Amino acid sequence: MDLRFTREENAFREEVRAFFAENLDPDIRRKTVDGEYLGKEDLVSWSRVLNAHGWGAPHWPVEYGGTGWDPMRQYIFLEELQKFPAPQPLAFGVNMVGPVIYTFGSKAQKERFLPRIRNLDDWWCQGFSEPGAGSDLASLKTRAIRDGDHYIVNGQKTWTTLAQYADWIFCLVRTNTEAKKQEGISFLLIDMKTPGIEVRPIVTMDGGREINEVFLTDVRVPVENLVGEENKGWDYAKFLLGNERTNIARIGVSKQRIARIRELAALELSGGRPLLEDERFREKLASIEIDLKALELTQLRVVAADAKRGNTGKPDPASSILKIKGSEIQQATTHLLMEVMGPYALPYQDHGLDGRNEPFDGPEYAAHAAPSYFNNRKVSIYGGSNEIQKNIIAKAVLGL
Repeated sequence: MDLRFTREENAFREEVRAFFAENLDPDIRRKTVDGEYLGKEDLVSWSRVLNAHGWGAPHWPVEYGGTGWDPMRQYIFLEELQKFPAPQPLAFGVNMVGPVIYTFGSKAQKERFLPRIRNLDDWWCQGFSEPGAGSDLASLKTRAIRDGDHYIVNGQKTWTTLAQYADWIFCLVRTNTEAKKQEGISFLLIDMKTPGIEVRPIVTMDGGREINEVFLTDVRVPVENLVGEENKGWDYAKFLLGNERTNIARIGVSKQRIARIRELAALELSGGRPLLEDERFREKLASIEIDLKALELTQLRVVAADAKRGNTGKPDPASSILKIKGSEIQQATTHLLMEVMGPYALPYQDHGLDGRNEPFDGPEYAAHAAPSYFNNRKVSIYGGSNEIQKNIIAKAVLGL
């Protein structure tokens, strides 16, 4: 298998780099480099720049406003986006509900929602997890009962990322309590302005407000907002998770963070010389870089296999390997960045923007190291915890 990039692919990479350099607001890039909190307006403005260039949903089919890029160009685009770095398009719309709608939705749903998802006119959030249904998602209890032309929805969703901004939520709901638990679930699109919806923030250890609880009490949802067939929602959820795990290794993110570590370690002193010259520190950094190179080669093999196999709507079992190792490397880089900051990481600007946890006396770039470290504890849990991914590998890859 030849994993070298072609001349055309390298030319495409240069095109992507040039576009980011010319079109990303410098202040948004600075925030992204520093790990600073990005507000809704930052993500919306950048998404609209991408969409105006035809790159709002790069992996979608051309007929729905996508680029028609092959898997390798999609990989190059995402890697360069993460390395630059620039904000990624809102995953809940572009990567998750959008593909579900254009694959299983009605013509009216496609016409109504897809253009608005590409342009981030509608902000989406994900209503899957519940207090008693996380890794065992099929145990969800949120209930939807048909009442004429509406469903009446009651239940609770949790860990709902950025629900405070959301215009819409896509929800898995139980529409049949008699069938096997996977066979009684439906996929609903719900307007967040509907009476009966309450959003409550969950404050995370980094001081952030990005996740929420969502309570639904007698929420009336038009039947026309059902995606596909009733009680087939589990199939659509599996399709969605297959898309979610695409490029979940986040190679570009880790490359950018390693470059940042090198840059800052050359500024910070240890024993009167730059930390980057410390042998033990260099060993730690080199170890992460070796792991990342191995992960990158594995990612390229998966991308090449995807290109050969075509889009089946099912995740390659090898994506579980990417998830595990990718999350471990992301966490290792944030840990090493904390080591670079040393005592300057103790006072920090939290992601909730409520101010610093104590008076700050140090370089400004240290202010977001601790929140980034704390926030990245989640990456080995979301998208299917690493423990679940190991079970998938044992069954689907090793045949155990």
